[in-house]
Amino acid sequence: MDKVVIFDTTLRDGEQSPGATLNADEKIEIGKQLARLGVDVIEAGFPASSPGDLAGVQRIARQVHGPTICGLARCVASDIDAAWEAVRDADRKRIHTFIATSDIHMQHKLRMTREQVLERTRAMVSYARSLCEDVEFSPEDAGRSDPEFLYQVLEIAIACGATTLNIPDTVGYTTPLEFGALIRGIRQNTPGVEKAIISTHCHNDLGLAVANSLAGVMEGARQVECTVNGLGERAGNASLEEVVMGLYTRGQYYGLTTNVVTTEIYPTSRMVANYTGIAVQANKAIVGANAFAHEAGIHQDGVLKNPMTYEIMEARTVGLAESTLVLGKHSGRHAFANKLEEMGYHLDREQLNRAFARFKELADRKKDVSDLDLEALVSDEVFQPEEIYSLEYLQVTCGDHALPTATVTLRRPDGQLVSDAAHGTGPVDAVYKAINRIIGAPNELIEFSVNAVTEGIDAVGEVTIRIEAESQAGNGLPLNPQTGHRRHVFSGHGADTDIIVASGRAYMSALNKLLSFRKRPELSLNATTD
Repeated sequence: MDKVVIFDTTLRDGEQSPGATLNADEKIEIGKQLARLGVDVIEAGFPASSPGDLAGVQRIARQVHGPTICGLARCVASDIDAAWEAVRDADRKRIHTFIATSDIHMQHKLRMTREQVLERTRAMVSYARSLCEDVEFSPEDAGRSDPEFLYQVLEIAIACGATTLNIPDTVGYTTPLEFGALIRGIRQNTPGVEKAIISTHCHNDLGLAVANSLAGVMEGARQVECTVNGLGERAGNASLEEVVMGLYTRGQYYGLTTNVVTTEIYPTSRMVANYTGIAVQANKAIVGANAFAHEAGIHQDGVLKNPMTYEIMEARTVGLAESTLVLGKHSGRHAFANKLEEMGYHLDREQLNRAFARFKELADRKKDVSDLDLEALVSDEVFQPEEIYSLEYLQVTCGDHALPTATVTLRRPDGQLVSDAAHGTGPVDAVYKAINRIIGAPNELIEFSVNAVTEGIDAVGEVTIRIEAESQAGNGLPLNPQTGHRRHVFSGHGADTDIIVASGRAYMSALNKLLSFRKRPELSLNATTD
């Protein structure tokens, strides 16, 4: 094969990042964007983990067209049944089943012998194949497994109908040379391996996930499992954008291509960051704010003379092309809509109307509205959770000789407006205390960050926060299945030229996620796996 299959697990492994909880509607929107991006396979969830996750994967299978829709399952019949029920209505469907093969996992987690693991693999891969023609098998913690035993397990999986063999470096333990040698050994020593595609699934605990994935590709792997922005357990997974652009930029070296539409990379990154509330670090490769920025004078001079002196790819390739269309307060709806389409935002009529209203408000405060301003505006208006409570009014008084005081008005779920006021150690603290007096959802603020989207005194400020709430009798929060703990993390973001307003909007975003989870906790549960 001269093409690498891109298997996106943002909606499964990516959601296991602490605080990255997504509701069903958000998963659908991300799934549709992944289809526009051109990924080949979407691992939509772990259906056996909860009825809500099964229903969420089922919705994606029915509403997202183009990619293969995959459901994860342990080598357990009931898990495989749930995965099949979830994906059976997809245009193209896959069951992905796994069992641990490292001695430490078999002994301490599974409490199974090697012989039992071999027999379970034989039975469950055969069962999955009886339901679905496309079956993927993963030997969990393959990076720390005995290679000779690994070859036996994979031989059985192939004989029983597995069409993809995924090799997970579950704990991010291996180095590129080791992981490449592991893939090479599998190709050379596994009977029947030519009947299946070899896949990589690398975690980033040592910062080597992308390097390991590409090392696997060099040794014959033709599927890479990855996530948008590198989200995932602990330090995350191989970053989709880095893998894809590595293959794209170094095409002559690898001699391989993907089906990814690279100009959709940046919009996809932005959507995932906003829905999960996990911001992309400024120096992140490909999609970070500094990825195409140059400050050093020598670099600037070279780029002005020839961009290729210091840029190995063009910004427009990943969807960051600057438009000559400048928007201001006299711009109309049509120009606004065209601009958003150019930037990769595909809004429906209602979303466009809301975003346009916010744009007009912003344009009244700023002479020209930049692309970065528009990104912040769309993110704040469109990529938000279900609004249970909405912020209608906010006013603060503060100063070096004044007691910070905030008055807020919220719209309740029944449409009624309710107001309250509170003092705080500062204006943001006062706003949050006033909101808490109305909503009464105990939580702890564990992270608060402010970022100026553009330069200048009139810049839009983006606020990102994370709050933590504890499961207690009667508060609707169950034991967290990802961590085994009773504490849940919810993120939120807000944007405005007034950072106090942006802070209030960010807090409401996080609180609405918490309240939605309390109403329907099953919609956001996932289990921890490879």
